[in-house]
Amino acid sequence: MFRTLLIANRGEIARRIIRTARSMGLRTVAVYSDADREAPHVREADEAVRIGPPPARESYLNVPAILEAAQKTGAEAIHPGYGFLSEKAEFASAVEAAGLVFVGPPPAVIRAMGDKVEARKRMAASGVPVVPGTPDGVRSVEEALAAAEAIGYPVLIKAGAGGGGIGMERVDDPAALRERFEAASARAERFFGDGTLFLEKWVGGARHVEVQLAADRFGNVVHLFERDCSVQRRHQKVVEEAPAPNLDPSVRAALLRAAVLGARAIGYRNVGTMEFIVDPAGRFYFIEMNTRLQVEHPVTEMITGVDLVEWQLRIAAGEPLPRAQEAIVPHGAAIEVRLYAEDPVTFLPSPGAVTSVRWPEGVRLEAGIEAGTKVTPFYDPLLAKIVVHGATRSEALGRLAAALTETSVEGVKTNLPLLRAIVAARAFVEGRYDTGLIEALKRPASSE
Repeated sequence: MFRTLLIANRGEIARRIIRTARSMGLRTVAVYSDADREAPHVREADEAVRIGPPPARESYLNVPAILEAAQKTGAEAIHPGYGFLSEKAEFASAVEAAGLVFVGPPPAVIRAMGDKVEARKRMAASGVPVVPGTPDGVRSVEEALAAAEAIGYPVLIKAGAGGGGIGMERVDDPAALRERFEAASARAERFFGDGTLFLEKWVGGARHVEVQLAADRFGNVVHLFERDCSVQRRHQKVVEEAPAPNLDPSVRAALLRAAVLGARAIGYRNVGTMEFIVDPAGRFYFIEMNTRLQVEHPVTEMITGVDLVEWQLRIAAGEPLPRAQEAIVPHGAAIEVRLYAEDPVTFLPSPGAVTSVRWPEGVRLEAGIEAGTKVTPFYDPLLAKIVVHGATRSEALGRLAAALTETSVEGVKTNLPLLRAIVAARAFVEGRYDTGLIEALKRPASSE
């Protein structure tokens, strides 16, 4: 096991990694931009290094600065967290070239699964069902129109090099596709440096269900069951839970088998997630793989008793998986909500200074802020994650509703009213919802 770990990230995930690293006796190094000089993760690490000005491209995406920080502090390994450089194969390669351990899968796997078209091809070849769509990227409107006609409207426009819902857009007819194609390509170029798009069939009434996986260098692959991540706004997750409610046991078993099969087929290593959509008839289709730790990983930890960050670090250090499949047994139900600094009606970010916070007791809290924190416009507006567990889903729901009542963040607008509305919604309470839940809700008119 290495002794010093640099965390190439910020906010709540940096604090989360520091917590586990400290429990394992590791020394931690934080990096920060000028905007984060006073951030909690900077204070909590054993050492902290400035890596640049506020814009992410000059700090948290600045590979030379991060590698220099690792060299200066004697770090032997780098954990990328999620977002920023976590799924950049070039970064993983640079870390390894510098003689350091990258806490994640091999660069070749990141590259293959980061290309969504290539990922679809690999999964289809391994026997994992994929959504009907274009076998290759489309680079012109004419190509897209011909492909959409063959697939059948409505279709989703997706970025070939993207992920996390960014740049995803539904179009219902040729006129809309013609109108949106160039803008979608430009957005993909801006976010991912590659304007290639591909099309997938829109699956109505679908649920977004993903499978947590872990694999070591000895060929062992296990799943840690599934999460339902269907509660989304603009294709971005807001609420996640494990296990997925009202999922037919036979569908669950087939889904878990398919995820392990796909991971084996690509020679996966470390922790990762296979994402699927499940239609109302129980048919499921692979949509993408996230080759990193997920924002929603706490719900899996809560039902399995596994520390996924510890598993990441042990696998990266060359150790075998800590548990075999039969020793991973789920208990109860867990739900996570993401608290964002954003207007709950428009979903636009709400930067500013947090003047006061009140957090609920008796829950798992992953927060990147405290009273006095300045929420800048430079980074993702995620403030905190509130996670609850119960012996049953009903018990977990009750705890979550109470926790949201006890939560307060002043100084910036938040999506707290939306979270409360979701948790009270009949479809959510009954566990019979799909990705259209938020659109179906009457949105709150004001923030707290």
